[in-house]
Amino acid sequence: MKNSKINCSRRLPFRRPFRVLAICLLFGWPALAQTEAERPTDVTASPEQRAELNLKVARENPLQLRHFLLGMPKGGDLHNHLSGAVYAESWIRAAAEDHLCVDIAKLAFAKAQALLNGGAEPACGDGQVPAAQAFKDQELYDALVDAFSMRGFVASPGVTGHDHFFDAFSKFGGTDRRHLGEWIDEVATRAAAQNEQYLELMHTPEFSHTVTISREIGWREDFGALRDALFARGLRDDVTLAKTSMDQAEALRMKREHCGQADAAAGCTVQVRYLCQVLRGFPKEQVFAQTLMCFETASADPRFVGINLVMPEDGYTAMNDYALHMRMVAFFRGLYPKVHVSLHAGEIAPGFVPYEGLCCHIRMAVEEAGAERIGHGADVMYENKPHELLKEMAAKHVMVEISLTSNDVILGVSGKEHPFLLYRMFGVPVALSSDDEGVSRIDLTHEYVRAVQSYDLHFADLKKMVRTTLEHSFLPGASLWNAQDAFAKTVADCAQDSAGAEKPSSACTAFLKSSEKAQQQWELERRFRVFEAGL
Repeated sequence: MKNSKINCSRRLPFRRPFRVLAICLLFGWPALAQTEAERPTDVTASPEQRAELNLKVARENPLQLRHFLLGMPKGGDLHNHLSGAVYAESWIRAAAEDHLCVDIAKLAFAKAQALLNGGAEPACGDGQVPAAQAFKDQELYDALVDAFSMRGFVASPGVTGHDHFFDAFSKFGGTDRRHLGEWIDEVATRAAAQNEQYLELMHTPEFSHTVTISREIGWREDFGALRDALFARGLRDDVTLAKTSMDQAEALRMKREHCGQADAAAGCTVQVRYLCQVLRGFPKEQVFAQTLMCFETASADPRFVGINLVMPEDGYTAMNDYALHMRMVAFFRGLYPKVHVSLHAGEIAPGFVPYEGLCCHIRMAVEEAGAERIGHGADVMYENKPHELLKEMAAKHVMVEISLTSNDVILGVSGKEHPFLLYRMFGVPVALSSDDEGVSRIDLTHEYVRAVQSYDLHFADLKKMVRTTLEHSFLPGASLWNAQDAFAKTVADCAQDSAGAEKPSSACTAFLKSSEKAQQQWELERRFRVFEAGL
């Protein structure tokens, strides 16, 4: 029965139409809405054409569309904040295990004043209850989930989606860093379930020592002298700490997923790398010191493949010091040319800042800081000379990490008001990303569904964006493709092979061994072959 094929567009020898419908739904429902004219014959239809026809039918039903896109290979998610990707339920569990308290008025975690009964119970202050109380109090549990995410959020006077979104991060903070491996496991497991194969997770290593010494040294206009002073005070100690912490986290992830064992979980197949986060909403001496720490960390630990600056772009310090921050990144790029840079830029919109504030963040990130990728880029058409900027980004192959849901709930930018189609029109490479899937209560598949429904995308459009994720990943090694962002021909060593074949030629095998990026790209082509053949 597995290999049986029923052409549901032809008449079947059944007297009752509902029996035809039942069989078509059971064995071949996508063909139900297709006529012979709409569908190529079995001889001429390519696997990609069949995928397009399946997508065309699936888009008529949101649930079926999600099911189709859930199984579609998605390559990588390049804009994913680790702390924001963890779901609220996981934060509550960790807080209970860590014997934290909940401030009822703020709906935020708080440290216990003391631990009682041999450390088994927290002694909480006034207006606080143990976090574990949430498991016995459904109203408290629901309130925490709502406070930690956008679930059920409705804007009210003085409380915007932007504010609620960013406030969530301070509410669920304070859990022990020993959970880091659990969070990586959670995100990797979710990715594997959606046929993702690569993640670049933004993560902030412990940097309290770096903050302390930056305050003691203070600000200096001479970047070189300030860097030397930070090194003299032991900044590299935090680099060592970041590596040790990641060693422990990765070991825990491997243990939880049984990697390398016969019962290894699907999450083991997901390659994870990290972008070191810099918190740009703090004093300039701290931002400089943390940026230095992140460049040093990425130089010392290959798991950290680049850096990014985070926190709300419309915040006072982020706006006021933006040009300075770009000069900092440019300075460090000159000293650490092998460290990749992706920058949040243009995650602002009219009303959040004065129109003058929309002038040039993306341009400065591209032209001064040398960003290879841009996160969000929602305000590009409000920048000075936007068409010239779009052409420049296309010429430089600066990719834009598109987060549709995030831009909607935070900025109120969606549909035709979003520059997604303009980026594509000007040839700027784009790829979908989740941003903060836990806070937004989404997954990456949700973003693909939204993109198809909002912009009438075809399967070839999706396939190009998926390939773009790995083309612009910060994995080491040469690309599989012979021209950047052109996915028609592979490099010479693999030109005689069918991309994604199970047994590539010796020359192609040697090339793949030399490049982690190309290995992931080859695996993506293999997954597309499997997916399309199964339709």
